[in-house]
Amino acid sequence: MGLLWAIIIGFFGGLLARWLTPGRYRAGIIVTTLLGMVGAVLASLLGQWIGWYAPGEGAGLLGAVIGASTLLLLLRAFGPVRG
Repeated sequence: MGLLWAIIIGFFGGLLARWLTPGRYRAGIIVTTLLGMVGAVLASLLGQWIGWYAPGEGAGLLGAVIGASTLLLLLRAFGPVRG
């Protein structure tokens, strides 16, 4: 059941991040879901390191959106240049 929730939260987190972050990103449902899942993992690791989350506790939807938005902004800043 944990993996199913991770996929659901990842999808909605990635979707909200793509909607909130400026720029045009051509990505399908799988890339959007993975973006949100990676964003949630990064937010969880950072939150545990700072002390916001207990060990083993993960970030929720808000953490997934913030993490995925950060990834999108980094991709836009340092990604490949398209002409």
